[in-house]
Amino acid sequence: MDSGVVAEQPRLRRVMGPGLLLLFILGDILGTGVYALIGDVAAEVGGAAWVAFLLAFLIAAMTALSYLELVTKYPQAAGAALYAQKAFGNQFVTFLVAFVVMCAAITSASTASRFFAANFVVAFHFGWGTVGVTAIALLFMAVLAAVNLRGVGESVKLNVVLSGIEITGLCLVIFAGLWAFVGSQHVDYSRVMAFDTGGDKSVFVALTTATSLAFFAMTGFEDSVNMAEETKNPVRIFPRVLLAGLSIAAAVYIVVAIVSVTLVPIGELKTSDTPLLDVVRLGAPGLPIKDVLPFISMVAVSNTALISMLMASRLIYGMSRQRVLPTVLGAVSRARRAPWVAILFTTAIAFAVILYVTAFANTDAIEVLGGTTSLLLLAVFTMVNVAVLVLRRDSRAGRRHFRTPAPLPAIGCVASLYLVTPLSGRPSQQYLLAGILVMSGVVLSLLTVVLKRRRDRGITDAAALGDAPG
Repeated sequence: MDSGVVAEQPRLRRVMGPGLLLLFILGDILGTGVYALIGDVAAEVGGAAWVAFLLAFLIAAMTALSYLELVTKYPQAAGAALYAQKAFGNQFVTFLVAFVVMCAAITSASTASRFFAANFVVAFHFGWGTVGVTAIALLFMAVLAAVNLRGVGESVKLNVVLSGIEITGLCLVIFAGLWAFVGSQHVDYSRVMAFDTGGDKSVFVALTTATSLAFFAMTGFEDSVNMAEETKNPVRIFPRVLLAGLSIAAAVYIVVAIVSVTLVPIGELKTSDTPLLDVVRLGAPGLPIKDVLPFISMVAVSNTALISMLMASRLIYGMSRQRVLPTVLGAVSRARRAPWVAILFTTAIAFAVILYVTAFANTDAIEVLGGTTSLLLLAVFTMVNVAVLVLRRDSRAGRRHFRTPAPLPAIGCVASLYLVTPLSGRPSQQYLLAGILVMSGVVLSLLTVVLKRRRDRGITDAAALGDAPG
């Protein structure tokens, strides 16, 4: 598609007010993270798991303020890649940021698919062990691809329904906890302050490892910047709605973490594939909540995966249009106006990721996938915090915008960068998986340049990465 055709495309309609934007943000944040990783976080710090979620919120909030300054200064639907291009003006850096965001979306969806499979096994008493879980996870990803092939309209409508259901599920967990607090013998309040690092890790390293895992549960807010062009008065609405959504999610997570550790012994929470289901079973054994929660959990992670795969396919489509990836990846179906090749391509990568962690992960596959997602996004967040400070010199934006206090991006950058490094106690398997994904993108991009025999290949318009077909 040439630049002339792109220029003729109509502008996106500004249809999202505060309510819809808040629901989108909550639906994107609340999901796989707390459902799947509460046990893994508790494995690092014991009953003080809620502290890790609180620290993850504080780091996310500082980065969210950086995103707010940039999205209100440059209200275009391309996110971190656009900010990288404006701040650094380097085509390779812009491509790398876009591809890392895409990889994070795929590993996030893969985390959701593994957890969906674990809940499916519990709900339907399905056998076959690891083979069965893997088969269900792959089938789940195939169904998501089919939904996305139907078109973005159907995906967004489904997202609204799934968001309501996943929020309901977490409310049921909290209700089960409150029910137990009234008179259950299983409640042990002392566990909330029990800091158990296990192994030979220091308290600081254990806490940073747990925080990097909990950070996965706080991600999703960054996706909302891709809705800037479809939001009414984004300069006024975005700051209060994004911070409100992030704060509500953090409050829910902290309460769920406290309920979990007071009801379920830490040892059981660590080894459970369905930790919140165990919470409900102990907290409200006589109520039917325990029978419906596995299904609600599957719906919740489906929402996370749907949004992630939708975004990943659009980024691949955008990079193809910018000709840093093969142009065939930009093919759009005439009937549904969906980027069908990009959808199949990202689904194939998700398949490979799921099979890789099944075959080679020596530890919990969900922990490896969730940790890799946070690793990739923390690297992007480090760049975003730097970009805010660099772009303070840009007076060409010419519009009123939100401005975060200068020390916060610097603190957010240091905190995010530390959680990226091995000093944080992050397992090597996460670096290996992240490295394989990113290097595959670099190799594919270099092959594209060589095959096209063009010197001018590169992302020249990062804003086009956020354009959806049709």
